[in-house]
Amino acid sequence: MRKIRTATFVSLDGVMQAPGGPTEDPRGGFKFGGWVFPFFDEKLGSLMDRAMGEDYDLLLGRCTYEIFAAYWPYQDDEIGRTFNAVNKYVAAGPDTPLDWAHSHRLEGDLAEAVRALKGTEGRDLLIQGSSEVIHALLAADLIDQLTLLTFPIVLGRGKRLFDEKSRPHAWTPVSSETTNTGVIVGTYRRAGEVPTGSFGDDNPSAAELERRARWAATTGTQAGR
Repeated sequence: MRKIRTATFVSLDGVMQAPGGPTEDPRGGFKFGGWVFPFFDEKLGSLMDRAMGEDYDLLLGRCTYEIFAAYWPYQDDEIGRTFNAVNKYVAAGPDTPLDWAHSHRLEGDLAEAVRALKGTEGRDLLIQGSSEVIHALLAADLIDQLTLLTFPIVLGRGKRLFDEKSRPHAWTPVSSETTNTGVIVGTYRRAGEVPTGSFGDDNPSAAELERRARWAATTGTQAGR
């Protein structure tokens, strides 16, 4: 069985849109395209190579596929040669041409198509970009490993790594390193259910009991105010 893993550039507030350049993905009025560039150094490049690994196929959403397909076939560096040679499994409808060599369209429900692909023999499936694919697979509990390259910036708006459909889950830290520019590269493997506990008093005061009852009677929106 294949494993599904990510190697994702993300800001402190979880934005992952257009890390590579201003023209990469300005949709929604996103103004900070290229936010990775000022922090990139030799160590980050080495950690990124490690996060991606040496043996994988790509699992991509339509938008990331179109960005990659317009760039990587024309590159003759190590990443370009790898990306051009491996299989690309793409979540895209029939209107999206898959002209990049070794590209394969995922048909039907995305989670079910990926579940079936994951059950076959072959290389790991590496997600690059593709926020909507990540959202769907987190909701279906199909991602085995997250590598997050977290940059010391807050972007405020843009496509985010996690959304409200992400299934609650514990993740076990595997490794963590920090670059000279402050980028934290952390790898996490899927674990069990979310553990909980309490620092509360075993003998709550009357005021605390009243607070609990009052909050329980309100909606989630009101309780959060």
